[in-house]
Amino acid sequence: MSTPVDLKTYAARVGYDGEFAPTLDVLRRLHFAHATHVPFENIDVLLGRPIRLDLESLWQKMVLDGRGGYCFEQNALFAAVLEAAGFRVRRHAARVRMGASGVRPRTHMLLLVEAAGEQWLCDVGFGADGLVHPVAFRPGAVTEQFAWKYRVVQEGAVYVLQGWRPEGWIDLYAFGLEPTYPIDYEVANCYTATHPNSIFRKMLRVQLPGPENTLLLINHTLTERTAGGVTETPVPEDKLLEVLASHFHLHFPPGTRFPIAES
Repeated sequence: MSTPVDLKTYAARVGYDGEFAPTLDVLRRLHFAHATHVPFENIDVLLGRPIRLDLESLWQKMVLDGRGGYCFEQNALFAAVLEAAGFRVRRHAARVRMGASGVRPRTHMLLLVEAAGEQWLCDVGFGADGLVHPVAFRPGAVTEQFAWKYRVVQEGAVYVLQGWRPEGWIDLYAFGLEPTYPIDYEVANCYTATHPNSIFRKMLRVQLPGPENTLLLINHTLTERTAGGVTETPVPEDKLLEVLASHFHLHFPPGTRFPIAES
């Protein structure tokens, strides 16, 4: 950006009222605030709008305009905020698994952040089992986050973030430690935003994690996931804008429609 990141304005956007210093407590509190206030969403992709990854565009969209975004947007903004607060941040790319049997492309962005003398996996933009706190980058160590549990396991030179479900641990995504550069995210973003086979062009997906429940809107179904189970509620077309506003704080002009299939 032409001017430094305005931490005061960012704090107001995410409901954060603490200091900005490169400590583990601050990292945890910032991660929680961002994850629970800035929803994951792919609405601009569905509306045919470009997804821009420059910091000025991200700041305008998610901080000033009160919108959300998907991984490349969310984690790029969060990384800039952390660096402005004095943290050392490394950006990496991951292959989403979520039950996939084959090898998927690297279409996810995550961060490794130094705090309290070790590395922490930070991710405020995963549109599935979204984290509310950083995860310790210590293979095998379990990080409990309210009703949720996560861990990182190692597969040779690859690391896998896993989440706990009642049926056991599931692979969320896999990543290596090789450097990832802005152009790598631009290429991956071009695929996720514009390729006809991208899932983000085929469905509406909006998510907001919380300490005790995660809300997920996929097309016309609103899902609430808690430690005790899953509840699904149908959302008629004429109620979509109302649900986006009441559950995810996303506001669109009356009459806005999203090109999604009935579900």
